[in-house]
Amino acid sequence: MIFKEKISLMSKMIIVGVIFSHTLVFASEPGQQKPLKAIPKDYAEKVMPSGWWTDKKIIAEGKKIFENTVLQYKFKRKLRIADNGCATCHGIDEKKDRPKKRGSPDFRISKKVNRFSDAYWFWRISEGVAKTRMPSWKAKLSEADIWKVISYQHTWSHGNKPALHDHPEIEYSVQK
Repeated sequence: MIFKEKISLMSKMIIVGVIFSHTLVFASEPGQQKPLKAIPKDYAEKVMPSGWWTDKKIIAEGKKIFENTVLQYKFKRKLRIADNGCATCHGIDEKKDRPKKRGSPDFRISKKVNRFSDAYWFWRISEGVAKTRMPSWKAKLSEADIWKVISYQHTWSHGNKPALHDHPEIEYSVQK
């Protein structure tokens, strides 16, 4: 009798576990990503200059900066050199290169890139990302140059073609 009760109780627990796990799986969208960090107030109003998302001249200038800017920066107390600018970590061939450094975003994946607001993207390049190899570029690049790089990076997620950045999945939140 006790054996049957244990089996019955165990069966109930398994059924509840299966139902619970399926509820968790179906409660969120497949491939759902955690929200992006909130943007500091100083960057909240940053927007791409008018027409630059699709301006081929601006995008070409952004590509040169992306591939050729040299920057010395410290990571884990050692001096590092980004000898090919952004391409040192993110790759140089927008058609086939995966990021060269682990943790670097792959700008070819539109479901990730399309989430970035103008302000978020500008902030991340300007300030870098703490506790990663992503250095701050604001001392090395002008504001215009940062926007040019962003306009170039954006083409990667659109088949290497200029496109407006007006995606419904853009996330925007500002630090309090």
